[in-house]
Amino acid sequence: MPVYRLPREPLFPPASEAEPSGLLAVGGDLSPERLLAAYSEGIFPWYSEGEPLLWFSPDPRTVLLTDRLCPDRGMRRTLRKADFTLRLDADFERVMSACAEQSRPGAPGTWITRDMIRAYCRLHELGLAHSAEAWEGGELVGGVYGVSVGAYFAGESMFHRRSGASIAALVALLLQLRAWGVTLFDCQTYSAHVARLGAEAWTRRRFIHELRRAWHKPTRRGIWSFDATFTV
Repeated sequence: MPVYRLPREPLFPPASEAEPSGLLAVGGDLSPERLLAAYSEGIFPWYSEGEPLLWFSPDPRTVLLTDRLCPDRGMRRTLRKADFTLRLDADFERVMSACAEQSRPGAPGTWITRDMIRAYCRLHELGLAHSAEAWEGGELVGGVYGVSVGAYFAGESMFHRRSGASIAALVALLLQLRAWGVTLFDCQTYSAHVARLGAEAWTRRRFIHELRRAWHKPTRRGIWSFDATFTV
């Protein structure tokens, strides 16, 4: 399969043209228009500092349906013992920066570059990127961030500074999304954490079909907060 060079316009080739690795295209920019055009077609940026801007659409795709959320016993036990204050959109940029600093086995660097942080903070200002956070004694100790349009949420990255903090933030986010009717949570790639929550591997074709349905639902735009009646 060829790797496409993107034009100046925020346009993408079909995701079905991606290489087996998921790599589809190179170039372009991180403007809100291009990012939203990418997400609407099941494509996302993934590259490291100093590399060209790369765009991916993996097959299979790891997906969570919020109405089928099913934490395993160990995770439920962790959540019951957790004593975090959970918030939405309290400090989006700090969550992104902490995700960039999080050490990951087998990954010496990060794909969350300075340009990525600026770009997603712009989406946050537009009310389309959000964070869920775990706080402890006034300190941010865990969180997750992503992009949400319609009934779709693209989970981008997580971090933790206390055991169980990122999972607590993620589960709280998933439960609130379910209550709001945001049904399709895109994990993008496999991880043990999302597998423990009941994540599924979908073909790209199935994922994009469901993405297009979810994308055109009403969007909850702006700064988010948990419902007053929300409990984990």
